[in-house]
Amino acid sequence: MNIIIVGCGRVGAEVAYSLYRKGHKITVVDQDPAAFSNLPEDFRGMTMRGDVLTQDVLLRAGIENADALAAVTPSDAVNTVLGHVARVVFHVPNVVVREFDPRKRAMHDALGLQVVSPVSMGSAEIEEILSQQNLHTVCQAGSGDVAICRFTVPAAWQGARLSEILPPDGCRVVCLTRAGRATLPGPDDTVASGDLIHVGATPEGTRLLRQRLNPPQEG
Repeated sequence: MNIIIVGCGRVGAEVAYSLYRKGHKITVVDQDPAAFSNLPEDFRGMTMRGDVLTQDVLLRAGIENADALAAVTPSDAVNTVLGHVARVVFHVPNVVVREFDPRKRAMHDALGLQVVSPVSMGSAEIEEILSQQNLHTVCQAGSGDVAICRFTVPAAWQGARLSEILPPDGCRVVCLTRAGRATLPGPDDTVASGDLIHVGATPEGTRLLRQRLNPPQEG
């Protein structure tokens, strides 16, 4: 695929190099020539210096024939504009923008942009670690709209059906792992103590499941 990465900080350089190693045609754009030093020495994609909001720069980067674009500059405003222009003006099929300020989420949703928010994802993981929760987030889609979480079945749930232990809404089983073997269980399948369960859940589904895993202590 022809992929444009706008912004060559640590994230942009890491994404560009990883995609280059997988055989994609990569063009990295940044207005600071020093930023390209973040790329490994064996990166052989194209690098281009210029104002990332200038149409001429985007055209020279090949945006008219791009299959995907990632806007990962240090500015939310720049990323938003770039994402909107790429999607609406140049009809790039796959566009993702990095979001620093989660309060801008409503604007990104209104523009129909795919968003990755390090702040939202990182804060959720730190919260889990600090509060010693039994439910751990593996990854998130969007800005936390849906998370893939995992938990180990406690002894008290031995022999219970999945439909009995999971919230009825906002939570779906992804897989069940027992003795190293993963399966795709149904709602009537029973669990055993020590089973590893992966679920896909909304924020509300995650909250409800966490309540079931960590019931309030009496007294």
